[in-house]
Amino acid sequence: MRFPAPLIPARLVRRYKRFLADMELADGRLVTAHCANPGAMLGLLAPGARTLLSASTNPARKLGFSWELVEADLPGGPQWVGIDTQRPNALVAEAFAAGSLPALAPYTRLRPEVRYAKASRVDFLAEGEGQGPCHVEVKNCHLMREAGLAEFPDCTAARSARHMADLAEVVAGGGRAILIVVVQMQADRFDVARDLDPAFDAAYQAARAAGVSVHAHRCRVDPEGVTLGEAIPVV
Repeated sequence: MRFPAPLIPARLVRRYKRFLADMELADGRLVTAHCANPGAMLGLLAPGARTLLSASTNPARKLGFSWELVEADLPGGPQWVGIDTQRPNALVAEAFAAGSLPALAPYTRLRPEVRYAKASRVDFLAEGEGQGPCHVEVKNCHLMREAGLAEFPDCTAARSARHMADLAEVVAGGGRAILIVVVQMQADRFDVARDLDPAFDAAYQAARAAGVSVHAHRCRVDPEGVTLGEAIPVV
């Protein structure tokens, strides 16, 4: 997924109210950018960190900039990290269309935002001739506290825990369900941050025991774009 226009360099001043971030542009101007990330963003919020913003072409939009990338000083060295939690679904759809998601190789189409369980929407329902449907849940990951180890979540994630329980119910009913973790940085393995949310870990472990398949993919992230890359081991 390439950015449609060159990104604008800035420095992070502060992030606040979850979806707002003050940035200092190269010419010294201070602007407020939209931060499409409701999480804690642990390790990504150092004041003065290099960031890259996209500029909106919609004159009616209240905020003219969106925060896209941050150069984070992570264990193992600094690297660009994608912070937009809305991007992973598009990355999965793009990879699926390119035939580069082995976990979904038997399927020929993805339907987004399909209602299921009691009050949930699954990110995608994968379908194909001769194949039973597969419920596909997508999670964004950008936490790294140990070199090479990507972790999710970075804060309490009650809604995500409910999703895991819903996927387990699908499998218990004879269906297929998978979780795809999109790691918007370079990492070589994935695990759950169970110390940050034991309840999510319990739901995750129960889902895996029930037969929910978990797949993690790191991304290639640079100022030109973000692309879903290779699968990495799930610890």
